[in-house]
Amino acid sequence: MNAFENLTREVQRDSLVSGPSVIEPPGRATEAAVPAPTARLSSIRVTLLTGGHDKSYAVGLTTALASLGIGVDYIGSDRVDAPELHQDTLIKFLNLRGDQREDVSFWVKLFRILRYYARLLKYAACARPPVFHILWNNKFEWFDRVVLMLYYRVLNKRIVLTAHNVNAAKRDGHDNALNRVTLRIQYGLAHHLFVHTPKMKTELTQEFGVPDRKVCIIPFGMNDTTPVTKLSGVEARQILGLHSHQQVALFFGQIAPYKGLEHLLAALPEVIRQHPDFRLIIAGKVKEGCRTYWGSLQRQMDNPAIRNQVVPRIEHIPDDQVEVYFKAADCLVLPYVNIFQSGVPFLGYSFGLPVVATDVGSLREDVLEGRTGFVCKPQDPADLARALCVYFTSDLYLELASRRSEIRKLAEARHSWTNVANVTRRVYERLVALRRP
Repeated sequence: MNAFENLTREVQRDSLVSGPSVIEPPGRATEAAVPAPTARLSSIRVTLLTGGHDKSYAVGLTTALASLGIGVDYIGSDRVDAPELHQDTLIKFLNLRGDQREDVSFWVKLFRILRYYARLLKYAACARPPVFHILWNNKFEWFDRVVLMLYYRVLNKRIVLTAHNVNAAKRDGHDNALNRVTLRIQYGLAHHLFVHTPKMKTELTQEFGVPDRKVCIIPFGMNDTTPVTKLSGVEARQILGLHSHQQVALFFGQIAPYKGLEHLLAALPEVIRQHPDFRLIIAGKVKEGCRTYWGSLQRQMDNPAIRNQVVPRIEHIPDDQVEVYFKAADCLVLPYVNIFQSGVPFLGYSFGLPVVATDVGSLREDVLEGRTGFVCKPQDPADLARALCVYFTSDLYLELASRRSEIRKLAEARHSWTNVANVTRRVYERLVALRRP
Protein backbone atom coordinates (compact mmCIF):
# COMPACT_ATOMS: atom_id res chain seq x y z
CA MET A 1 0.00 0.00 0.00
CA ASN A 2 2.93 2.37 0.71
CA ALA A 3 4.18 1.92 -2.84
CA PHE A 4 0.81 2.86 -4.27
CA GLU A 5 0.55 5.89 -1.98
CA ASN A 6 4.01 7.03 -3.11
CA LEU A 7 2.99 6.65 -6.74
CA THR A 8 -0.19 8.61 -6.12
CA ARG A 9 1.78 11.45 -4.52
CA GLU A 10 4.18 11.34 -7.44
CA VAL A 11 1.30 11.66 -9.89
CA GLN A 12 0.04 14.75 -8.10
CA ARG A 13 3.54 16.25 -8.00
CA ASP A 14 4.48 15.79 -11.62
CA SER A 15 1.08 16.43 -13.25
CA LEU A 16 0.98 19.22 -15.78
CA VAL A 17 1.44 22.29 -13.64
CA SER A 18 0.70 24.85 -16.32
CA GLY A 19 -2.92 23.78 -16.72
CA PRO A 20 -4.46 21.70 -19.48
CA SER A 21 -4.38 22.39 -23.17
CA VAL A 22 -8.02 22.29 -24.13
CA ILE A 23 -9.91 22.18 -27.36
CA GLU A 24 -13.39 23.08 -26.27
CA PRO A 25 -16.38 21.79 -28.21
CA PRO A 26 -16.81 23.45 -31.60
CA GLY A 27 -18.14 26.96 -31.53
CA ARG A 28 -16.39 27.95 -28.30
CA ALA A 29 -13.81 30.72 -28.20
CA THR A 30 -10.81 28.48 -27.58
CA GLU A 31 -11.19 26.73 -30.90
CA ALA A 32 -9.46 29.64 -32.63
CA ALA A 33 -6.42 29.15 -30.40
CA VAL A 34 -5.55 25.84 -32.04
CA PRO A 35 -2.46 26.44 -34.16
CA ALA A 36 -2.36 25.78 -37.85
CA PRO A 37 -0.69 22.47 -38.71
CA THR A 38 3.05 22.55 -39.29
CA ALA A 39 4.70 19.55 -40.87
CA ARG A 40 7.26 17.51 -38.92
CA LEU A 41 7.35 19.66 -35.77
CA SER A 42 8.46 17.08 -33.25
CA SER A 43 11.17 14.50 -32.64
CA ILE A 44 9.21 12.65 -29.92
CA ARG A 45 8.35 8.98 -30.23
CA VAL A 46 5.35 7.50 -28.40
CA THR A 47 3.71 4.12 -27.95
CA LEU A 48 0.03 4.01 -28.88
CA LEU A 49 -1.88 1.16 -27.19
CA THR A 50 -5.02 0.53 -29.23
CA GLY A 51 -6.49 -2.41 -27.30
CA GLY A 52 -7.03 -4.07 -30.68
CA HIS A 53 -10.19 -2.20 -31.67
CA ASP A 54 -11.64 1.15 -32.77
CA LYS A 55 -9.60 1.15 -35.96
CA SER A 56 -10.86 4.46 -37.30
CA TYR A 57 -9.85 6.42 -34.18
CA ALA A 58 -6.48 4.70 -33.78
CA VAL A 59 -5.47 5.09 -37.42
CA GLY A 60 -6.76 8.67 -37.66
CA LEU A 61 -4.79 9.77 -34.59
CA THR A 62 -1.64 7.90 -35.61
CA THR A 63 -1.43 9.35 -39.11
CA ALA A 64 -2.15 12.86 -37.80
CA LEU A 65 0.63 12.52 -35.20
CA ALA A 66 3.06 11.27 -37.83
CA SER A 67 2.25 14.30 -39.99
CA LEU A 68 3.61 16.44 -37.12
CA GLY A 69 6.83 14.47 -36.97
CA ILE A 70 5.88 12.29 -34.00
CA GLY A 71 7.07 8.70 -34.25
CA VAL A 72 4.50 6.10 -33.20
CA ASP A 73 4.92 2.51 -32.06
CA TYR A 74 1.41 1.34 -32.92
CA ILE A 75 0.47 -1.65 -30.74
CA GLY A 76 -2.33 -3.35 -32.64
CA SER A 77 -3.87 -6.45 -34.13
CA ASP A 78 -5.14 -7.78 -37.44
CA ARG A 79 -8.40 -5.95 -36.76
CA VAL A 80 -6.84 -2.48 -36.55
CA ASP A 81 -4.29 -2.83 -39.33
CA ALA A 82 -4.54 -0.42 -42.29
CA PRO A 83 -2.45 0.52 -45.34
CA GLU A 84 -1.81 3.99 -43.91
CA LEU A 85 0.22 2.44 -41.09
CA HIS A 86 2.77 1.07 -43.55
CA GLN A 87 3.29 4.17 -45.67
CA ASP A 88 5.16 6.43 -43.23
CA THR A 89 8.59 5.60 -41.80
CA LEU A 90 7.63 7.28 -38.51
CA ILE A 91 4.97 4.64 -37.85
CA LYS A 92 6.03 1.20 -36.63
CA PHE A 93 3.13 -1.27 -36.68
CA LEU A 94 3.60 -3.92 -33.99
CA ASN A 95 0.98 -6.64 -34.31
CA LEU A 96 1.24 -8.00 -30.78
CA ARG A 97 -2.41 -9.03 -30.60
CA GLY A 98 -2.69 -10.84 -33.94
CA ASP A 99 -5.91 -12.65 -34.81
CA GLN A 100 -9.10 -11.65 -32.93
CA ARG A 101 -11.65 -13.82 -34.72
CA GLU A 102 -14.52 -14.80 -32.47
CA ASP A 103 -15.42 -18.11 -34.15
CA VAL A 104 -12.88 -20.08 -32.09
CA SER A 105 -13.01 -22.00 -28.82
CA PHE A 106 -12.71 -20.48 -25.37
CA TRP A 107 -9.28 -22.03 -24.91
CA VAL A 108 -7.97 -20.54 -28.14
CA LYS A 109 -9.24 -17.13 -27.06
CA LEU A 110 -7.62 -17.53 -23.63
CA PHE A 111 -4.30 -18.57 -25.16
CA ARG A 112 -4.34 -15.63 -27.56
CA ILE A 113 -5.00 -13.04 -24.87
CA LEU A 114 -2.39 -14.47 -22.47
CA ARG A 115 0.15 -14.55 -25.30
CA TYR A 116 -0.68 -10.95 -26.08
CA TYR A 117 -0.16 -9.84 -22.49
CA ALA A 118 3.19 -11.66 -22.40
CA ARG A 119 4.26 -9.89 -25.61
CA LEU A 120 3.08 -6.54 -24.26
CA LEU A 121 4.99 -6.92 -20.99
CA LYS A 122 8.14 -7.85 -22.91
CA TYR A 123 7.73 -4.94 -25.32
CA ALA A 124 7.19 -2.40 -22.53
CA ALA A 125 10.32 -3.53 -20.70
CA CYS A 126 12.47 -2.75 -23.75
CA ALA A 127 10.51 0.07 -25.38
CA ARG A 128 12.36 3.32 -26.01
CA PRO A 129 9.35 5.71 -26.32
CA PRO A 130 9.00 7.71 -23.07
CA VAL A 131 5.23 8.19 -23.51
CA PHE A 132 2.65 5.40 -23.48
CA HIS A 133 -0.74 6.58 -24.76
CA ILE A 134 -3.61 4.20 -23.97
CA LEU A 135 -6.63 4.47 -26.25
CA TRP A 136 -8.44 1.41 -24.93
CA ASN A 137 -7.80 -1.22 -22.29
CA ASN A 138 -7.54 -4.88 -23.19
CA LYS A 139 -9.65 -7.90 -22.24
CA PHE A 140 -8.99 -7.99 -18.48
CA GLU A 141 -9.89 -4.46 -17.40
CA TRP A 142 -8.76 -4.77 -13.78
CA PHE A 143 -5.33 -6.04 -14.91
CA ASP A 144 -4.86 -3.13 -17.30
CA ARG A 145 -6.12 -0.57 -14.80
CA VAL A 146 -3.93 -1.67 -11.92
CA VAL A 147 -1.10 -4.07 -12.83
CA LEU A 148 -0.19 -2.66 -16.24
CA MET A 149 -0.44 0.93 -15.04
CA LEU A 150 1.88 0.21 -12.10
CA TYR A 151 4.22 -1.66 -14.44
CA TYR A 152 4.43 1.29 -16.84
CA ARG A 153 5.08 3.65 -13.93
CA VAL A 154 7.88 1.45 -12.61
CA LEU A 155 9.40 1.57 -16.11
CA ASN A 156 9.33 5.39 -15.86
CA LYS A 157 6.85 5.84 -18.70
CA ARG A 158 4.67 8.91 -18.95
CA ILE A 159 1.11 7.63 -19.32
CA VAL A 160 -1.58 9.36 -21.34
CA LEU A 161 -5.09 7.89 -21.30
CA THR A 162 -7.99 8.71 -23.61
CA ALA A 163 -11.17 8.05 -21.65
CA HIS A 164 -13.72 7.48 -24.42
CA ASN A 165 -16.14 6.35 -21.69
CA VAL A 166 -15.55 7.58 -18.16
CA ASN A 167 -17.49 4.66 -16.64
CA ALA A 168 -18.89 2.31 -19.27
CA ALA A 169 -20.13 -0.14 -16.64
CA LYS A 170 -22.37 2.54 -15.16
CA ARG A 171 -23.73 3.27 -18.64
CA ASP A 172 -24.40 -0.43 -19.21
CA GLY A 173 -26.09 -0.92 -15.83
CA HIS A 174 -23.57 -3.18 -14.08
CA ASP A 175 -21.39 -0.79 -12.12
CA ASN A 176 -19.91 -2.04 -8.82
CA ALA A 177 -17.35 -1.13 -6.18
CA LEU A 178 -14.49 -3.07 -7.82
CA ASN A 179 -15.12 -1.33 -11.13
CA ARG A 180 -15.05 2.12 -9.53
CA VAL A 181 -11.95 1.38 -7.44
CA THR A 182 -9.94 0.10 -10.40
CA LEU A 183 -11.06 3.04 -12.52
CA ARG A 184 -9.98 5.44 -9.79
CA ILE A 185 -6.57 3.75 -9.65
CA GLN A 186 -6.08 3.96 -13.42
CA TYR A 187 -7.16 7.59 -13.57
CA GLY A 188 -4.91 8.38 -10.61
CA LEU A 189 -1.85 6.70 -12.11
CA ALA A 190 -2.23 8.36 -15.53
CA HIS A 191 -0.17 11.52 -15.98
CA HIS A 192 -2.72 13.06 -18.32
CA LEU A 193 -6.21 12.25 -19.62
CA PHE A 194 -8.14 13.19 -22.74
CA VAL A 195 -11.94 13.27 -22.86
CA HIS A 196 -14.35 14.41 -25.55
CA THR A 197 -16.93 16.52 -23.70
CA PRO A 198 -17.17 18.92 -20.74
CA LYS A 199 -19.60 16.51 -19.03
CA MET A 200 -16.98 13.76 -19.17
CA LYS A 201 -14.41 16.05 -17.60
CA THR A 202 -16.85 16.94 -14.84
CA GLU A 203 -17.49 13.27 -14.08
CA LEU A 204 -13.75 12.56 -13.93
CA THR A 205 -13.12 15.38 -11.48
CA GLN A 206 -16.22 14.96 -9.30
CA GLU A 207 -16.67 11.18 -9.17
CA PHE A 208 -13.06 10.02 -9.47
CA GLY A 209 -11.14 12.90 -7.92
CA VAL A 210 -9.01 13.61 -10.99
CA PRO A 211 -7.35 17.05 -10.75
CA ASP A 212 -8.70 19.49 -13.32
CA ARG A 213 -5.18 20.25 -14.59
CA LYS A 214 -4.73 16.64 -15.73
CA VAL A 215 -7.65 16.64 -18.16
CA CYS A 216 -7.99 18.00 -21.72
CA ILE A 217 -11.15 18.14 -23.81
CA ILE A 218 -10.54 17.21 -27.44
CA PRO A 219 -13.00 16.55 -30.29
CA PHE A 220 -13.80 13.03 -31.40
CA GLY A 221 -11.92 12.85 -34.70
CA MET A 222 -13.67 12.15 -37.99
CA ASN A 223 -13.86 8.59 -39.25
CA ASP A 224 -11.86 8.73 -42.48
CA THR A 225 -10.65 5.14 -42.74
CA THR A 226 -13.84 3.48 -44.02
CA PRO A 227 -13.35 2.45 -47.67
CA VAL A 228 -15.40 4.54 -50.08
CA THR A 229 -15.98 3.65 -53.74
CA LYS A 230 -18.02 5.15 -56.57
CA LEU A 231 -21.07 3.18 -55.42
CA SER A 232 -24.17 5.34 -55.86
CA GLY A 233 -27.09 5.65 -53.49
CA VAL A 234 -29.36 3.94 -56.01
CA GLU A 235 -26.96 1.01 -56.30
CA ALA A 236 -26.63 0.78 -52.51
CA ARG A 237 -30.42 0.56 -52.18
CA GLN A 238 -30.59 -2.13 -54.83
CA ILE A 239 -28.11 -4.22 -52.83
CA LEU A 240 -30.37 -3.95 -49.77
CA GLY A 241 -33.61 -4.49 -51.68
CA LEU A 242 -34.81 -0.90 -51.21
CA HIS A 243 -36.40 1.51 -53.69
CA SER A 244 -35.58 5.11 -54.56
CA HIS A 245 -39.00 6.46 -53.48
CA GLN A 246 -38.70 5.12 -49.91
CA GLN A 247 -37.66 7.21 -46.90
CA VAL A 248 -34.84 5.22 -45.28
CA ALA A 249 -33.43 5.62 -41.78
CA LEU A 250 -30.37 3.73 -40.51
CA PHE A 251 -29.58 2.41 -37.03
CA PHE A 252 -25.92 1.35 -37.15
CA GLY A 253 -23.55 -0.27 -34.63
CA GLN A 254 -23.59 -2.75 -31.80
CA ILE A 255 -26.99 -3.50 -30.30
CA ALA A 256 -27.07 -2.90 -26.55
CA PRO A 257 -29.57 -1.46 -24.04
CA TYR A 258 -27.90 1.96 -23.81
CA LYS A 259 -28.50 2.44 -27.55
CA GLY A 260 -32.29 2.68 -26.99
CA LEU A 261 -33.37 0.71 -30.05
CA GLU A 262 -36.61 -0.30 -28.32
CA HIS A 263 -37.70 3.36 -28.30
CA LEU A 264 -37.02 3.68 -32.01
CA LEU A 265 -39.10 0.59 -32.72
CA ALA A 266 -41.90 2.00 -30.55
CA ALA A 267 -41.80 5.21 -32.59
CA LEU A 268 -42.19 3.46 -35.95
CA PRO A 269 -46.00 3.09 -36.10
CA GLU A 270 -46.47 6.87 -36.02
CA VAL A 271 -43.67 7.46 -38.52
CA ILE A 272 -45.14 4.85 -40.87
CA ARG A 273 -48.62 6.36 -40.47
CA GLN A 274 -47.30 9.67 -41.80
CA HIS A 275 -44.79 8.18 -44.24
CA PRO A 276 -46.05 4.79 -45.49
CA ASP A 277 -42.91 4.28 -47.59
CA PHE A 278 -40.62 4.57 -44.57
CA ARG A 279 -38.02 1.84 -43.98
CA LEU A 280 -35.64 1.28 -41.05
CA ILE A 281 -32.33 -0.53 -41.56
CA ILE A 282 -30.86 -2.09 -38.41
CA ALA A 283 -27.23 -2.96 -39.14
CA GLY A 284 -24.90 -4.34 -36.48
CA LYS A 285 -24.24 -7.26 -34.21
CA VAL A 286 -25.68 -7.89 -30.76
CA LYS A 287 -23.21 -6.89 -28.07
CA GLU A 288 -21.88 -9.74 -25.94
CA GLY A 289 -24.11 -10.36 -22.95
CA CYS A 290 -27.16 -8.65 -24.51
CA ARG A 291 -29.01 -11.65 -25.97
CA THR A 292 -31.98 -11.29 -23.62
CA TYR A 293 -32.32 -7.66 -24.65
CA TRP A 294 -32.16 -8.66 -28.31
CA GLY A 295 -34.92 -11.20 -27.73
CA SER A 296 -37.22 -8.44 -26.51
CA LEU A 297 -36.39 -6.37 -29.60
CA GLN A 298 -37.23 -9.29 -31.87
CA ARG A 299 -40.65 -9.53 -30.27
CA GLN A 300 -41.16 -5.83 -30.96
CA MET A 301 -40.17 -6.28 -34.60
CA ASP A 302 -42.73 -9.05 -34.97
CA ASN A 303 -45.46 -6.43 -34.58
CA PRO A 304 -47.48 -6.58 -37.86
CA ALA A 305 -47.63 -2.77 -37.90
CA ILE A 306 -43.85 -2.47 -38.45
CA ARG A 307 -42.66 -5.93 -39.51
CA ASN A 308 -42.45 -5.17 -43.23
CA GLN A 309 -40.81 -1.78 -42.70
CA VAL A 310 -37.76 -3.08 -40.81
CA VAL A 311 -34.70 -4.33 -42.71
CA PRO A 312 -32.52 -6.25 -40.20
CA ARG A 313 -28.84 -7.02 -40.86
CA ILE A 314 -27.90 -8.43 -37.47
CA GLU A 315 -24.23 -9.19 -37.95
CA HIS A 316 -20.83 -7.59 -37.88
CA ILE A 317 -20.60 -5.22 -40.85
CA PRO A 318 -17.16 -5.48 -42.50
CA ASP A 319 -15.41 -2.21 -43.31
CA ASP A 320 -15.78 -2.71 -47.05
CA GLN A 321 -19.58 -2.98 -46.72
CA VAL A 322 -20.19 0.00 -44.42
CA GLU A 323 -20.67 2.45 -47.27
CA VAL A 324 -23.58 0.40 -48.63
CA TYR A 325 -25.66 1.18 -45.55
CA PHE A 326 -24.72 4.85 -45.23
CA LYS A 327 -25.24 5.54 -48.93
CA ALA A 328 -28.59 3.75 -48.96
CA ALA A 329 -29.94 5.78 -46.02
CA ASP A 330 -31.53 9.23 -45.88
CA CYS A 331 -30.64 9.73 -42.23
CA LEU A 332 -28.88 8.09 -39.30
CA VAL A 333 -30.90 7.55 -36.11
CA LEU A 334 -29.30 7.56 -32.66
CA PRO A 335 -32.05 6.85 -30.09
CA TYR A 336 -29.47 6.53 -27.30
CA VAL A 337 -30.49 6.37 -23.65
CA ASN A 338 -27.16 6.95 -21.92
CA ILE A 339 -23.91 7.92 -23.59
CA PHE A 340 -21.28 10.64 -23.40
CA GLN A 341 -19.84 10.43 -26.90
CA SER A 342 -20.14 8.17 -29.93
CA GLY A 343 -18.15 7.76 -33.12
CA VAL A 344 -21.23 6.73 -35.11
CA PRO A 345 -22.53 10.25 -35.91
CA PHE A 346 -19.12 11.23 -37.28
CA LEU A 347 -19.10 8.14 -39.46
CA GLY A 348 -22.47 9.29 -40.76
CA TYR A 349 -21.18 12.81 -41.33
CA SER A 350 -18.24 11.45 -43.33
CA PHE A 351 -20.87 10.25 -45.83
CA GLY A 352 -22.79 13.53 -45.59
CA LEU A 353 -25.64 11.80 -43.79
CA PRO A 354 -27.90 13.83 -41.44
CA VAL A 355 -28.44 12.60 -37.88
CA VAL A 356 -31.60 12.37 -35.80
CA ALA A 357 -30.41 11.91 -32.22
CA THR A 358 -31.64 12.01 -28.64
CA ASP A 359 -30.46 14.75 -26.31
CA VAL A 360 -27.98 12.73 -24.24
CA GLY A 361 -24.27 13.24 -23.65
CA SER A 362 -22.81 15.65 -26.17
CA LEU A 363 -25.09 14.70 -29.06
CA ARG A 364 -26.88 18.05 -28.95
CA GLU A 365 -23.53 19.77 -29.46
CA ASP A 366 -22.69 17.43 -32.34
CA VAL A 367 -25.98 17.98 -34.22
CA LEU A 368 -26.67 21.41 -35.73
CA GLU A 369 -30.46 21.66 -35.78
CA GLY A 370 -31.73 21.86 -39.34
CA ARG A 371 -28.21 21.82 -40.83
CA THR A 372 -26.81 18.41 -39.89
CA GLY A 373 -29.90 16.88 -38.31
CA PHE A 374 -32.47 17.13 -35.52
CA VAL A 375 -32.52 16.40 -31.76
CA CYS A 376 -35.32 14.88 -29.68
CA LYS A 377 -35.99 13.84 -26.09
CA PRO A 378 -34.44 10.57 -24.87
CA GLN A 379 -36.64 7.55 -24.06
CA ASP A 380 -39.60 9.30 -25.68
CA PRO A 381 -40.93 7.39 -28.75
CA ALA A 382 -43.49 10.10 -29.49
CA ASP A 383 -40.87 12.83 -29.66
CA LEU A 384 -38.54 10.61 -31.67
CA ALA A 385 -41.36 9.99 -34.17
CA ARG A 386 -41.95 13.75 -34.30
CA ALA A 387 -38.27 14.46 -35.05
CA LEU A 388 -38.17 11.85 -37.81
CA CYS A 389 -41.32 13.21 -39.41
CA VAL A 390 -39.99 16.76 -39.16
CA TYR A 391 -36.82 15.64 -40.90
CA PHE A 392 -38.65 13.94 -43.76
CA THR A 393 -40.59 17.14 -44.50
CA SER A 394 -37.61 19.48 -44.03
CA ASP A 395 -35.44 21.21 -46.62
CA LEU A 396 -32.52 19.18 -45.28
CA TYR A 397 -34.17 15.99 -46.55
CA LEU A 398 -35.67 17.51 -49.71
CA GLU A 399 -32.28 19.00 -50.69
CA LEU A 400 -30.16 16.14 -49.36
CA ALA A 401 -28.28 15.57 -52.63
CA SER A 402 -26.79 19.08 -52.43
CA ARG A 403 -26.55 19.23 -48.62
CA ARG A 404 -24.29 16.18 -48.19
CA SER A 405 -21.09 18.04 -49.09
CA GLU A 406 -21.96 20.85 -46.65
CA ILE A 407 -22.47 18.32 -43.85
CA ARG A 408 -19.10 16.75 -44.58
CA LYS A 409 -17.32 20.12 -44.58
CA LEU A 410 -18.93 21.23 -41.31
CA ALA A 411 -17.96 17.98 -39.61
CA GLU A 412 -14.40 18.06 -40.91
CA ALA A 413 -13.94 21.61 -39.63
CA ARG A 414 -15.33 20.75 -36.19
CA HIS A 415 -13.65 17.37 -35.75
CA SER A 416 -10.32 17.71 -37.48
CA TRP A 417 -7.57 15.21 -36.65
CA THR A 418 -5.12 18.08 -37.11
CA ASN A 419 -6.63 19.88 -34.11
CA VAL A 420 -6.56 16.71 -32.03
CA ALA A 421 -2.94 15.94 -32.98
CA ASN A 422 -1.71 19.47 -32.20
CA VAL A 423 -3.07 19.42 -28.65
CA THR A 424 -1.88 15.83 -28.16
CA ARG A 425 1.63 16.79 -29.31
CA ARG A 426 1.83 19.65 -26.79
CA VAL A 427 0.83 17.30 -23.97
CA TYR A 428 3.46 14.76 -25.05
CA GLU A 429 6.16 17.44 -25.11
CA ARG A 430 5.37 18.72 -21.61
CA LEU A 431 5.26 15.20 -20.21
CA VAL A 432 8.64 14.36 -21.71
CA ALA A 433 10.11 17.60 -20.35
CA LEU A 434 8.88 16.68 -16.85
CA ARG A 435 10.10 13.08 -17.05
CA ARG A 436 12.66 11.99 -14.48
CA PRO A 437 16.15 11.13 -15.84
